[in-house]
Amino acid sequence: DVEVRIVPKMNGQEIKYKVSDRQLKTNAGIPVFGLYPDYLNTVEVSYTRLFNGKAEKFSDTYQFYAPPVYTRSNGMPRQKGTMFDTEVHTVHPDFKDRLYLVGNQLSPIAPQGARFAWNNPSGGALEWAYNSNIGIIDTTGAVRWYLFDILLNEPSDPWSSGYMMGFQQTKDGALTWGFGQRYVKYDLLGREIFNRLLPPQYSDYSHAFDNAENGHSFLRVANADYRRPDGKRVHTVRDVIVELDENGGVVDDFRLYDILDPYRDNIVKAMDQGAVCLNIDASKSGQTLSAEELAKQEAEGEFGDIAGVGPGRNWAHVNSVDYAPTDDSIIISSRHQSAVVKIGRDKQVKWILAAPNGWRDGLKDKVLTPVGKDGRPLSCRIGKCEGGFDWTWTQHTAWKIDELSKGDIVYVSVFDNGDGRAFVQPEDQNEKYSRAVVYKIDQKAMTVEQVWEYGKERGHELYSPITSSVEYQADKNSVVVYWASIGTGSKTGPAPVLTEFRWGETKPAFEMHLKGGLGYRALPIDAQKAFVR
Repeated sequence: DVEVRIVPKMNGQEIKYKVSDRQLKTNAGIPVFGLYPDYLNTVEVSYTRLFNGKAEKFSDTYQFYAPPVYTRSNGMPRQKGTMFDTEVHTVHPDFKDRLYLVGNQLSPIAPQGARFAWNNPSGGALEWAYNSNIGIIDTTGAVRWYLFDILLNEPSDPWSSGYMMGFQQTKDGALTWGFGQRYVKYDLLGREIFNRLLPPQYSDYSHAFDNAENGHSFLRVANADYRRPDGKRVHTVRDVIVELDENGGVVDDFRLYDILDPYRDNIVKAMDQGAVCLNIDASKSGQTLSAEELAKQEAEGEFGDIAGVGPGRNWAHVNSVDYAPTDDSIIISSRHQSAVVKIGRDKQVKWILAAPNGWRDGLKDKVLTPVGKDGRPLSCRIGKCEGGFDWTWTQHTAWKIDELSKGDIVYVSVFDNGDGRAFVQPEDQNEKYSRAVVYKIDQKAMTVEQVWEYGKERGHELYSPITSSVEYQADKNSVVVYWASIGTGSKTGPAPVLTEFRWGETKPAFEMHLKGGLGYRALPIDAQKAFVR
């Protein structure tokens, strides 16, 4: 009956957890988690020891110094620290025990990774090699755990390069994520459970790693060698979902260029070319692609990690995948289609949550009809709907809410980034806004109702053109929202905001501002889960 307590600093957050016998044996002792960096920590441990048939209770106190948080220098003047410079605005007492894993990056791209690129076949996203900056932060803003990424991640090596993304805490308390050509699983003390190369048919992992209820893993990857109908061989870009079993064997894949329409272009032509996900070019802010430019890409055979249409370009940009065991399907978020799509095991589209414009025959009848609270259809025209309903635009993280879904009714949370809203770029870029939104989908009636949103009322203040996440949390009946790219392209650089809301409320129960780096996703971490199994 071991229990560990990290004594907090003055006005700090206590971390306390129990440890199972299994973890004691696995770690050859008591695992200690949650130390403050560059600090002489005090740790209290209580346990029962069996000695000569008698049970004796012990309470010990130890002190451990933990070194400072460390990250690479990327040589840029804008890098002024390790990014976890925090300012806490709101903490409701019910949320003060939270620990959040924050997945950020130090931009720009690591220069070591710029020396190689896919060229046979052409295209792909191999060069996407940012410095990862991954830590766990408490509700006072203090770092309590940090991933020493350089032990696993080397930008100058194509097989271990890549931005670390898609973190998820599994049922056993360990972490899974991926980067570049690898996907991995480690526990919170750094014990390797697996570290694997992608199967050779697939390349360029990023964004999404879903540990499914069937024990398999669904990863967002690309086809490493696709033969286009015109005979060209390419690496595709962020448009394949591969399903792997526990041993890394390929069970199935979903090739989205065969399932959806890779030539639907009305979203790609409306996007801000200054912020195409993490390919950020401030000099192109507010600019869009024309039909002539897309046609030129096709005619000249220009491929790679570029906004465009057709396999071999970034036409889909899938940034989340969520397995639905009730009907053996997946739900994906396709940023460059501004669409959340459910696809069955038979590779047939079940429904599309998106504006109805531009879908080809065979897909247009899968688009959900917006309805109000009374169930009546809402009038929509060219991406705009009555009744306060809105679609999501260049969105991230479409995840079902299992605890609220039942039968044909499915609740889905989405981060609506808001770029290209209603297929246009506003003359005043400050008119843009982002939203966290929850939809209620009736899969039988093929309707969708917007049941909660936040962000529109704060306008451009929380506008996050890229990245970001929204996820329901069953333990507190709440929604965590990470506004991960506020200020992208500005002179001061990104300044993410992390919030958590009680279910249905529109006032944050927790709000923390982070300064100095571009974020991707944040999620609560349960330390107890990691040490009791």
